[in-house]
Amino acid sequence: MTIRTTRTTVSFSSPFILQSLEGIQPAGEYVVLLDDELIEGLSWTAYRRVATLLQTPAISASQRQVQSFSISQTELDAALMKDRHQTIFLH
Repeated sequence: MTIRTTRTTVSFSSPFILQSLEGIQPAGEYVVLLDDELIEGLSWTAYRRVATLLQTPAISASQRQVQSFSISQTELDAALMKDRHQTIFLH
């Protein structure tokens, strides 16, 4: 079983909530780790998502302790869309 991990950064302009996390998270940049598993037996290379992890606190936070939380990619995408929508109307 081959797993690849992709590290990306997402940015929130406003505080946000995710069901997997306790309380309101502050605005800032967050590291997201995406784990994808190779689907074997196909005639082409394909992967399936097996985990999405959000690291807290935000990169811009003053605390140094980092924790990783398993989250829903769909919920993260929705929170980012909501944040962008709010940002458009605030400017």
